[in-house]
Amino acid sequence: MLFRTLAILCVGVLCACSSTSNKSDISVYEQIGGAEKVAEVVDNFITEIEFSPEIFPYFENTDVDRFREKLIEHLCMLTAGPCEYNGDTMVQVHGGMGITEHDFNLGVDLFINAMDKADIPHRLQNKVIATMAPTRADIIYQ
Repeated sequence: MLFRTLAILCVGVLCACSSTSNKSDISVYEQIGGAEKVAEVVDNFITEIEFSPEIFPYFENTDVDRFREKLIEHLCMLTAGPCEYNGDTMVQVHGGMGITEHDFNLGVDLFINAMDKADIPHRLQNKVIATMAPTRADIIYQ
């Protein structure tokens, strides 16, 4: 009886471990909800920018449709989705803008607001931000 109980317990632990490891195999892109959710976050972010007196001036002369398309592509690629980003580099896009650390951080706050409005759980928001963090150096002080 004890052997059988231990065997059942071990099988249960193995099943739980395998289902946990399967979750880690799912891309951040899939975890947040794929193409539809990425587009929703980007649309929310554009709205956040529009209503930010500090950040909007950086985007004042931006082709919003192209920005939306390329940000969706970039976010999809960064989060291991099925997209390939074929836009300009972050240095090319942000060079000469003089984005300060303060404004960069404010932009991150707006992006977090956009994810909140898209009902992305905070745990997943952290994963999304982690995929984007390496672009920071190519955005500020260029």
